[in-house]
Amino acid sequence: MPKLPKTKGGKQEKKAVHPYSRKAAQLAREAHKQDKKEKLKTEKALRLSIIGEKLQWFQSHLDPNKTDYTKKEACELIEEYMERFNAELEQIELRNSIKGRQGRQHGSREAVIKQTMERERQLYEGYGIEIPDIVNSKHLKFFRMSNLKVLSSSQRNHRCCSVQDEVNTWMLIHTAVEEII
Repeated sequence: MPKLPKTKGGKQEKKAVHPYSRKAAQLAREAHKQDKKEKLKTEKALRLSIIGEKLQWFQSHLDPNKTDYTKKEACELIEEYMERFNAELEQIELRNSIKGRQGRQHGSREAVIKQTMERERQLYEGYGIEIPDIVNSKHLKFFRMSNLKVLSSSQRNHRCCSVQDEVNTWMLIHTAVEEII
């Protein structure tokens, strides 16, 4: 088969690839592989940003005078964390209560917030929600001093807290009080 005429750059022009050829299948596999890589990359970035926002919230809401927290205090902090959207939901309800408006303003945002709150509530009531380990004083000190952008997954010390922890703590306190009485 004769060679194609050379172009200005000294390279041959690209031939058209037949759609059913091996080369077309190879190019399709490569494109699919690149798409999967990009999708995984964006999903991981989203997951890490959510974790970063959670860590930032906990870091900003810690009491600077406390050196460590009890499990009950950690559970109270988690309850406060799960109620962080209440003010925004009230604003949305206020905007929707104005008469003369058609439809629901910010309906999608409201749905996302409620879905997030429900998912977090299920996690908390189930096997537990993952928070920084604030019960351990050494980890709490490290968490307060750390820059959240620098923390990698290997350096973070987490603890799962659930409603059962709060109930068990209450049961321990209640039984200790009964033994004293």
